[in-house]
Amino acid sequence: MARKSGRRKPMSEINMVPFIDIMMVMLVAFMVSSPMFTQGVQVELPKTDSNPVEIPKGEEPLVVSIKPDGSYYLSLESTGEKSLSLSEMSDKVSKIKKARPSTMVLVKGDKAASYGAVVEAMAVLQKAGVSDVGLITEPGELN
Repeated sequence: MARKSGRRKPMSEINMVPFIDIMMVMLVAFMVSSPMFTQGVQVELPKTDSNPVEIPKGEEPLVVSIKPDGSYYLSLESTGEKSLSLSEMSDKVSKIKKARPSTMVLVKGDKAASYGAVVEAMAVLQKAGVSDVGLITEPGELN
């Protein structure tokens, strides 16, 4: 009668299927939830006929949203749906630009927002170190 040895299985026999299953579930969860992070604040965009700006793959632009009442929002998880003052926005944008100078900044102003609110936001962005600002609009014909 042969005696069974008490040796462990070699590393090459470890079952990786459960690990792969968990990783696939996590991948699907991140893919489904990632568009929710970039939506930002809901505003009604003006319509215009213009050429789109190309955003490099892998780069997440920083979006400044302006509501009709003149309140400002940043597309950051830390700020969420909380409105910011111009000085708070300047501080946050300045820190982001210092950490990642290639970050694109886009302004998403509601069509009912005052021109002054948009200009003030752009002036604050310029003081924070943003040299180029893109404006987000809806595709369509000019009114």
